[in-house]
Amino acid sequence: MTPIDHIYDQAMELRHLRYLLAVAEHGSFTRAAEALHLSQPTLSHQVRQLERSLGVELLDRTGRRVRPTDAGEAYLRHARLALRELATAERAVQDVQDLSRGTLRLATTPTFSAYLTGPLVAAFHAAHPGIVLDVREVPQDRIEAELAEDALDLGIAFGGTHRPGIAAQPLFPEGLVLAVGPAHPLAGRREPLPAAELAGHPLALLSGGFATRRHLDAYAAENGLALAAAVEAASIAVIADLVAAGALASVLPDRAVRQYPDLSEVPTDPPLPTRTVVLLHRESAYRSAALRAFTAAALAHVPGGGDPAD
Repeated sequence: MTPIDHIYDQAMELRHLRYLLAVAEHGSFTRAAEALHLSQPTLSHQVRQLERSLGVELLDRTGRRVRPTDAGEAYLRHARLALRELATAERAVQDVQDLSRGTLRLATTPTFSAYLTGPLVAAFHAAHPGIVLDVREVPQDRIEAELAEDALDLGIAFGGTHRPGIAAQPLFPEGLVLAVGPAHPLAGRREPLPAAELAGHPLALLSGGFATRRHLDAYAAENGLALAAAVEAASIAVIADLVAAGALASVLPDRAVRQYPDLSEVPTDPPLPTRTVVLLHRESAYRSAALRAFTAAALAHVPGGGDPAD
């Protein structure tokens, strides 16, 4: 076999893998063919060709939905790994060490949209305009799942127990604080408010999808508090505006509160929790020049003023 024949055979094998995965994911030759922009007979022929080369049926075509056979399930596990590693290899080949071009897939939890994501991404883009950033906002558990699946390069989230294969690089501490507006009865208070008195103040709180709310709920449970939200919202900016304009209080990240001059912090006893903001990545992932540069930028970036130890 000549080198050209060998390359051709490898390309054929990769195409077969992608075709098989498409049929398995869609459960239908028709839908898979539409997604691949192929005719159904062509797709069916290619998958049959793969099955003949392996000497085993990979798909059960007898039901209304096409499903992998036991052999197909085993083969698909390895096919997915092979294509994932190939994608990693392609990114490694395309990586440019001088950062004149490249891509980076980043996800953050919703909490950081108020004070971190925009300034950090803007600073990185100003330093490296040739790097294309794909930035998404998703819950932390989804960030870790997509990192494990190699659908992301980096995630910004909170430290704690992470799924196997996910590594965390600490960035800076973030505390939760009781925030009030200028018209609130607690405005200007310097003496710590006993935790038991929190329940006596109407609260505007972030919804349960936010890690901030989960940390507050854990604090309430530890201190035997029954905290009820008078208002819930899925936006720190909305909560901050409500608190600044009226008699509602809230619990928000300290660095987010500093972005709103009409809000002030009220100490509590015991203090509200502090958590560590971390940069997440897959341990076995290829660390491109863009990824290394963004990691350095994130480590150097301390939002909201102060230093990492404040």
